[in-house]
Amino acid sequence: MAVAVEKLITSDILKPGRYLGNERLAVHKSWDTAAIRWVLTYPEVYEVGASNLGHIILYNILNAQPRQLCDRAYLPGQDLAAKLRETNTPLFAVESKRSLTEFDILGFSLSYELGATNILEMLDLAGIPLTWRERQKAGEAGGEFPNLQSQFPLIFAGGQTATSNPEPYADFFDFIALGDGEELLAEIGLVLEEGKQAGLNREHLLLDLAQIPGVYVPQFYDMAEDGSVHPRRPDVPKRILRRVATPIPAYSIGLVPYVETVHDRLTIEIRRGCTRGCRFCQPGMLTRPARDVEPDKVVEAIEQGMRATGYNEFSLLSLSCSDYLSLPAVGMEIKNRLKNENISLTLPSQRVDRFDENIANILGGTRQGGLTFAPEAGTQRMRDIVNKGLTNEELLRGVKTAWEQGWDKIKLYFMIGLPGETDADVLGIAETVSWLQRECRGKGRKPLNFNLTISNFTPKPHTPFQWHSVSTTEFKRKQNLLRQEFRRIKAVKVNFTDVRISAMEDFVGRGDRNLSKVVRRAWELGAGMDSWYENLDQAFSAWGDAIAGADLDWKYRQVENGEWNLFHAQDQARSPDAENTQFLTPISQLPTPNSPLPTPYSLDTPLPWDHIDTGIEKKWLKEDLQRALEAAIVPDCSFEGCSHCGVCGTDFGHNIVIEPPAIPTFAGEFVPNTTKAQRLRVWFGKQGNMALVSHLDLIRLFDRVVRRAGLPIAFTGGFHPMPRISVATALALGATSSGEIADFELTVPMAVDTFRQQLIREMPTDIPIYDVEQIDLKTPAATQLLETAEYLITVAAFEETTPVQWQEWIDTIKAKDELWYEHTTKSGKSQLINLRDRLFELELVETHKGIAESISVIRYLGSYRQDGFLLRPEQILFMLGMVASGEFQLLHIHRNRLILGV
Repeated sequence: MAVAVEKLITSDILKPGRYLGNERLAVHKSWDTAAIRWVLTYPEVYEVGASNLGHIILYNILNAQPRQLCDRAYLPGQDLAAKLRETNTPLFAVESKRSLTEFDILGFSLSYELGATNILEMLDLAGIPLTWRERQKAGEAGGEFPNLQSQFPLIFAGGQTATSNPEPYADFFDFIALGDGEELLAEIGLVLEEGKQAGLNREHLLLDLAQIPGVYVPQFYDMAEDGSVHPRRPDVPKRILRRVATPIPAYSIGLVPYVETVHDRLTIEIRRGCTRGCRFCQPGMLTRPARDVEPDKVVEAIEQGMRATGYNEFSLLSLSCSDYLSLPAVGMEIKNRLKNENISLTLPSQRVDRFDENIANILGGTRQGGLTFAPEAGTQRMRDIVNKGLTNEELLRGVKTAWEQGWDKIKLYFMIGLPGETDADVLGIAETVSWLQRECRGKGRKPLNFNLTISNFTPKPHTPFQWHSVSTTEFKRKQNLLRQEFRRIKAVKVNFTDVRISAMEDFVGRGDRNLSKVVRRAWELGAGMDSWYENLDQAFSAWGDAIAGADLDWKYRQVENGEWNLFHAQDQARSPDAENTQFLTPISQLPTPNSPLPTPYSLDTPLPWDHIDTGIEKKWLKEDLQRALEAAIVPDCSFEGCSHCGVCGTDFGHNIVIEPPAIPTFAGEFVPNTTKAQRLRVWFGKQGNMALVSHLDLIRLFDRVVRRAGLPIAFTGGFHPMPRISVATALALGATSSGEIADFELTVPMAVDTFRQQLIREMPTDIPIYDVEQIDLKTPAATQLLETAEYLITVAAFEETTPVQWQEWIDTIKAKDELWYEHTTKSGKSQLINLRDRLFELELVETHKGIAESISVIRYLGSYRQDGFLLRPEQILFMLGMVASGEFQLLHIHRNRLILGV
C-alpha cells in the first residue's frame, strides 16, 4: 500500500524534487503483474545516487526482465528523515511510494568503507531489522507475508567495497553480490521467482542463491580465530567467484532528474577494467580483465542518449579513458555529429602520458572543461615502485600539450605514505609542480595554475600493498613538509585529506567480522556519511567511541601507529633516515610464519578476504610486492606481454582491446547561431509534483525539452552561449500555477501549432501548455512587461471563523487607503511601504471547516512590477492579521495568471 508521502514531501523540506520518482525515462511497471519486486538503493542523497552510472544500468536491466519490477530508494535528507520518524512513516521507494518492506528484495550499493552507516540508517527508517539474525528471528514468528515467505525483504549489497572485503558488513546482509551485476542480478531474479513459486523458506532460498557464481551468503560461513572465513556446510563453495560482465552502453541511457545532480550529464562507459597494474589501486585489481566497448556502439549510445535525455554534456567513463585507443576517433565523431547543438564532453582523470592533441581537440571548444591528471608520486623512483608507468618526460609532454592547447588550470592528484617513500620523494611533489610551471611559460600567457589533491595512502585488500600502512603521525609530518614547501610556490592550491579519515578507512577496510558491531555502534552514535562533511570531529569521535566500546581500540592504535602491517617488524633494521621513511627490506629477509613476531606480520597469514576469488592469485600479489621493493615495472598486459596475475581464463575472460578506427576530420567548433527569426510566447502551468521543482531546475528542464524536441532555438553569443529561453518570473517552491509565461527565440520560423505540439510531446504532463502566440521580434521580453498578477491563496485561521467574519475582514481591507508594512531591503535597510497601493482586487472565493482550523480561499490581483513594486501572497496574510488581530497560516499558493502591460 502506497505511503501517504504527499503530506511529508512539501516545500518546507530541502529539494523536495528529490523524492518525486517522476524523472524522464523512469520505468513504471505494473505492481500486480510483477513476480519479483526489487528496490535498488544508493545509500547517499538523491543527487549522488541518481547520477551513479551503475545504479542506472542495473535499474534499466532489471526492468527489462519479464515479470521483474525495479523501483529505487535513496538516503533521505535529515529534514525528511525527521518527518518519517515523527510520523512513524516507513522509508519508501520513490516511484511506487510503497514502503520498502513490501518488496521482495532490497539491494544496496556499497562503494566506500565508511558508507555502511548510511545503509543502517535506511534500514532503520524502513522499519527493517539491521542484521540477518534479527530478520530471521522475526520471520520465525510465522504468519502470511507478501514477499518470499518472510516479513522482510532479502537484503543484499554489491559494489567495490562489498566485493573487496564484505566481512566488516557480513552481519547486515543476507547475501553479497560480488563483481559486475549486469548478468548476476538477472540470474538472482530468476532463482527468486522459482523459489517464490515453490514456497521455499528463507534458508532454502539463500542456499539456492549461494549456488550462483558471485553470490556470497555470510550466514553459511564462519570466521576462524585468525579472521579467515570458511564454509560451515559442504554445499556452498569454499571460495566465491567475482563476476565479470561485458558493458552494454544502451543500458546507460535513463533517469533524467529534474533536480541538479552531482553528475548532471549523460555518462557512457567505454572500457571496463584496467590492467595498468598500479600497486595501490584496488579498482585496477578488482575489475580485470580490461574490456573495450565497440566504438560504433559507443557512438550510437551517445547519439541516442543525447536525443533521448536532452543533456548538453556527456562523459566517457573508464578507469583509464586514455587507454581506450578509440577515444580520439569516438570523441571526434560525436563532436562532428552534434557540432551545432552546443554539446560538451568531459572525461575523468586521464593518463597524462597518453594526452595528446587528438584528445585535446575533442575536449576543447566553446565550453572547455577541466583537466585532471594523476602522477601519484613526485619522483621517478616512487612512480616505479607503485608501477605507475610514467616518466618525467611523459608527464611534461602531457602537461605542456594541455597548456599549449589553451588550458591555464590543471588538477593533479598525488599520494603520500607509499611504501619505500622518503622525505626526498615527498618534497619531490613540490619540485615536480614547480618544474612543470617553469616549463610552461610564454609571452602573453598567465602562469599555469595547479589545483592539487594530496591524499594519504590507504592500503586496500587484493592489492600488492595490502600488507602496508603508515602512522597518522607520519602523515601529518609529511603534510607539514609539503605545506612549508608550497608556501614558496605561487598559483598552486593544495588540498590535503584528513589523516583521521584515512586511518578509519584502513581500519574498517581491512577488518574482519568483528567490525560489524563497530559499524552498528558508530551509526547509533550518529556517524552517517554526511557527518564527515558537516562535523568531522563529531563523526570521528563516534567511530572512536564505537571502536572502544567493542574493545578493539588496541587494534585501531596499531593502524594509527602504522604497526598493523608486515613491515613494522623491521623498525630496528631501517636505514639511517628510518624516522622519516617507510623503508622496506626484501621479502626474503622478513619474518617467517615461525618467527617469534606476531602472526599479522607474515605474508602467509590468512586474511579476512581470502575467500573472495577475484581471479588474482595471492602468490602473484606477493611477487608483485617484491617487484615493488626493487622498483621494477610490470608492463600493461593489455598492450604488452602477460603479467601472469591469474585472471585470464574461462572464469573471468581475457583482455579485449579493439583496434581504433581512423580519426574523422575535424568539422569545426560549435558556432552559436544567434539569428533571431521568430519569437514565440508560451503560456504554461506548473501543477502537481512539478510545483516542487525549483525555478532553476525548471530553466534547465526547458533547455532539455527544446533539445529533445529538436526545436531550432537561437543562442546568445559570448564565451558561454545559452539558449534564448526567457521565463517571465520565478514561482515560489510549492506553489502551483496556470498562468506562467516564457519567450522562445528561434533561428528559423516554425508553424505555431507545430512548435506547440513538439513542445507538449516532450514536456512533463504536470507542465501543461495552454497557448502559444507569435510576437514581434522587437516586442520587449515578458519580464519587462509584467504589471500585475492574480493569485488564489488558501489561508487558515487558527480560531473558529464564520464565512461572514472572513467577508468582513476582506471588506475592511478593501475599505482602507493605507496598510503600512515594514520591508527590509537586501542591504539590510528598513523601509515602510503601503501595501494597499499595491492591491487592486480582493475577493473571498470560498470557506470551509478544517480539522482544527477555518480555511478560506481568497483571490487577489496585485502589482507585480519587476522594479520591486509588487504584492506577495504573504503580505495578504499580514493585512488580514492587521484587521482581524489574529494569526493566519498560508496553506497554498496558486498563481492564476500574469498580466502584461502594453
